[in-house]
Amino acid sequence: MEDKMQVLIDGAERDLLHTYNRYQIVLDKGEGVSLYDINGKRYLDFASGIGVFALGYGVKEYNDALKAQIDKLIHTSNLFYNLPAIDAARKLKRASGMDRVFFTNSGAEAVEGALKAARKYAFLGDGRTDHEIIAMEHSFHGRTFGALSVTGKAAYREPFEPMIGHVKFAQLNDLDSVMAQLSDKTCAIILETVQGEGGIYPVEEGFIKAIRQLCDERDILLILDEIQCGMGRSGYMYAWQKYGVKPDIMTSAKALGCGVPVGAFMMTEKVASSSLVAGDHGTTYGGNPLACAAVSKVLDLFESEHIIDNVKLVAPYLEEKLDTLAAKHDCVKGRRGLGLMQGLVLDRPAAPVIKAALDRGLILISAGSDIIRFVPPLVISKDDVDEMISILDESLSL
Repeated sequence: MEDKMQVLIDGAERDLLHTYNRYQIVLDKGEGVSLYDINGKRYLDFASGIGVFALGYGVKEYNDALKAQIDKLIHTSNLFYNLPAIDAARKLKRASGMDRVFFTNSGAEAVEGALKAARKYAFLGDGRTDHEIIAMEHSFHGRTFGALSVTGKAAYREPFEPMIGHVKFAQLNDLDSVMAQLSDKTCAIILETVQGEGGIYPVEEGFIKAIRQLCDERDILLILDEIQCGMGRSGYMYAWQKYGVKPDIMTSAKALGCGVPVGAFMMTEKVASSSLVAGDHGTTYGGNPLACAAVSKVLDLFESEHIIDNVKLVAPYLEEKLDTLAAKHDCVKGRRGLGLMQGLVLDRPAAPVIKAALDRGLILISAGSDIIRFVPPLVISKDDVDEMISILDESLSL
């Protein structure tokens, strides 16, 4: 008898464009911090859809909010106001400390909008169109042309060049490398507060404060990409809040909608009043009632369920257990990260370990070829950490 899961996978490979090397399982449902495939096998999820499902699966209040909005209004276009967008924008301003919000459909689109806003701000300042942006090596900001242009991995950019141009790259946490790229044309510096795809590198406090000071002195805009590290994952709603360094523009997505595709870029009133105006930017689906109902309910649940308190409770325990595991296994070179965004650095490819863990019912992902990335739902418990460590310990021993 043919295996049903393999039949589905084979069919998908005939129908879908092969731009992903997917794990060879077909997922069917989720509950709490667990996922189940179509055969009923349970997997402890320490990837959360690449940092998306912060609240875990099957949250009744979240699901009910979406169902209720579907019955009322799904889409209107931005030619009209809608109640969920008004509500979500107000709550997101309060959570982020920013002044203006533009809702997008994805993180990459949020980065696109942030870059446009920065260049428009600079253009209105001096009328020039040759402004430069400094980005970081090993960064990842998305797959669209603008976002890819500031992504600091040449292998991602080269097949699609030329990029948008006037982008220079410096090293995260190396102020001298930033100064070397600085010119009178520099209009913005963009960086992830914690690099994700590039290897789980948190920004250093001294570096981000020096960048903030530099931007203030030269009227350069600081853009912080918090698409993966934001929404509570660091132990703060946004990771920059740990350092007290407020950006001029910031991006958010992933856990912002906890499964519904939605992103946002936000800015200070100073930037908003001197950058994008009607006709400069738009999106058909961005900020529609369904997506914004998700954002609004997510922000409510973050508060009522004390999500950030749980991160602050469980993250040190996860760090402790990962450090103990690293000391036990010679193949583990170290750990780094912030909050519930952690990485184990191996002296070998991570893929075989991740595959062994998957076979044993644990979902993990990588960040680069040799790093195991841990971005679980933010509602995990210490018991979940213990289960994960047990499976990973066995997988590392093979």
